[in-house]
Amino acid sequence: MPDPILSLLLLAAAFLAGGLNAMAGGGSFLTLPALIYAGVPPVAANATGTVALLPGYAGSAYGFRHDIEPVDGVGIVWLSAVSLAGGLAGALLLLLTPDATFRAIVPWLLLAATGLFAFGTRIARWLQRQGIHGRGAMLGGLFAVSVYGGYFNGGLGILLLAHLSLFGLTSLNAMNGLKNVLSAVLTAIAVAAYAVGGAVYWPQALLMAVTAVAGGYAGARLARRIPPARLRPFIVAVGLIMAALFFGR
Repeated sequence: MPDPILSLLLLAAAFLAGGLNAMAGGGSFLTLPALIYAGVPPVAANATGTVALLPGYAGSAYGFRHDIEPVDGVGIVWLSAVSLAGGLAGALLLLLTPDATFRAIVPWLLLAATGLFAFGTRIARWLQRQGIHGRGAMLGGLFAVSVYGGYFNGGLGILLLAHLSLFGLTSLNAMNGLKNVLSAVLTAIAVAAYAVGGAVYWPQALLMAVTAVAGGYAGARLARRIPPARLRPFIVAVGLIMAALFFGR
């Protein structure tokens, strides 16, 4: 285990990351550097940070429990099943991907997701005019986003918010609630794969999970009090910052 100062750093990073995930996504950009600074190897830091943030998704989803609603008539059970399948596929794909390839594509994914969220309403209207809409397209897109989430958790919230904005959801609180439920589902299967592979530093993960839950719930409560018109630019800014950080690596 790290010394007390590093333990406080990990606790603080997990709390802030849980809150950020509840409102916009991107919490791993806090937990990953903190774990590396604490001496955890990068691959294990990615896995350990994902484990730590998993309970935070549950906490923030609980905070949005009254806002969750179906997407294009599809309920939470089917949405969760698709996310579970995609998360498993992404986790398995990660085990087969070279690190260099992974680092090269992540910033482009984040940048595209941010653009989708920023212009989601306009793009949704264009897709509908082109006949690209309906449950099949929605579930296929959710599966693809879930594959990404199982592949790498960074920026997952941005991608899920972008996708949900394309298929009929107009309430940002409803999108945030669904985002956190689906994130928890697909992250859980990825965590299982990490655990089987022995990539998780469990003392650090369990330490951080405590404050990640508190941060997730606090972030969800805060997000419900912020007018959507103010929260949306913040989410776009988070996405751009995350993409810039990855481009600069």
